Amino acid sequence: MRRSRIIAAVVAVLVIIAAIVWLMSRGHESTDDAQIDGHITQISARVGGPIVKVAVDNNDKVEAGALLVQIDPRDYQVALDRARAELADAQAQAAAARTGVPIAQIETRSGVSTASGGVQEAEAGVGGADQQIQAAQANLVAAQARQREREATATKAARDVERLRGLVQKDEISQQQFDAAVAAADAAKANVDAAKSDVVAAQAAIAVAQQKAAQARASAAQARAGLANAQTAPQQLQVTRARAAAAEARVQQAQAALKQAELNLQYTTVKAPSTGVVSRKSVEIGQVVQAGQPLLALVDLQDVWVTANFKETQLNEMRPGQKAVVEVDALGGKEFNGHIDSISAATGAKFSLLPPENATGNYVKVVQRVPVKIVFEPGQDPNHLLRPGMSVTPTVYVR
Repeated sequence: MRRSRIIAAVVAVLVIIAAIVWLMSRGHESTDDAQIDGHITQISARVGGPIVKVAVDNNDKVEAGALLVQIDPRDYQVALDRARAELADAQAQAAAARTGVPIAQIETRSGVSTASGGVQEAEAGVGGADQQIQAAQANLVAAQARQREREATATKAARDVERLRGLVQKDEISQQQFDAAVAAADAAKANVDAAKSDVVAAQAAIAVAQQKAAQARASAAQARAGLANAQTAPQQLQVTRARAAAAEARVQQAQAALKQAELNLQYTTVKAPSTGVVSRKSVEIGQVVQAGQPLLALVDLQDVWVTANFKETQLNEMRPGQKAVVEVDALGGKEFNGHIDSISAATGAKFSLLPPENATGNYVKVVQRVPVKIVFEPGQDPNHLLRPGMSVTPTVYVR
């Protein structure tokens, strides 16, 4: 009887302990698949060149803005000076191009006006030359008429001389009358010669007038060509403006090149983007680095958190803001208080290099794990003993 009572008491105690454990286990979720995470910044070279100074070593604590590595800046200083000279040259060319625009505008207005006046004057000259030709032709007609008239008079006078010659020999007329007839014939012949000279002079005048008319027409054609050229001045003005715009574009291009050269010179000085501890330093003095080459890593110990990979079956009652206690293995199981900050949008397997594809092959159900971010309450780690990568065991109180 006594033995039965002892057994019953032991069973009752075990039941009570199991009930207590069960009740306690219902109020929290825990996992050992967790570690501390933090901001690890990979510091890389943005420009290439030989290293002339390394100001830090592994595990050195640096403040934001502190010098880490110095790349030889001389080549980039030369490039900066060249960019400044090219900018000055582009600005000078742009200033000259801008000055040419108002000059072209003035020349456009005055050129058209002058060319129009020249065309009118040349056309008036052509008209005058044509009138001179007409006048010369009229003079020629008149001279030719006078020549014919005088030739007729000379012919009559010559015939009179021949008739009177026989009469004077017969003494039928006086010698004085015959001499008068001879003189009249000579005068008529001289008049014919004068008329012929007038005809030749009139023909020469026509040739001169025609030559002047040809010159006037050539001048008119040249003036019309000049007017046509002057009328293209608006297009030439547009070309001048386009050249000025191109010069301004080259100025902007040179300014951009100058800014890039200034940035490249600044990039030769590698500074810490934030406060942290130097790790994985892989650069030494004299080493020639390329743009994008990793130099070191900077670990920020002031902002660390826990990434806990809970089973999907443990997430039923987990919510952001719930209290958590984090036990750190490296610190002898020391506990830190925290709370859930957020729950990942996907399981860890979905972010792996080769995520599982359940639609192929034989399907075996595997419980997935979902990353949960747990942040520490402030002021618990003044000496920054928590380091990324440390193993921890977080416990989240869901009730």
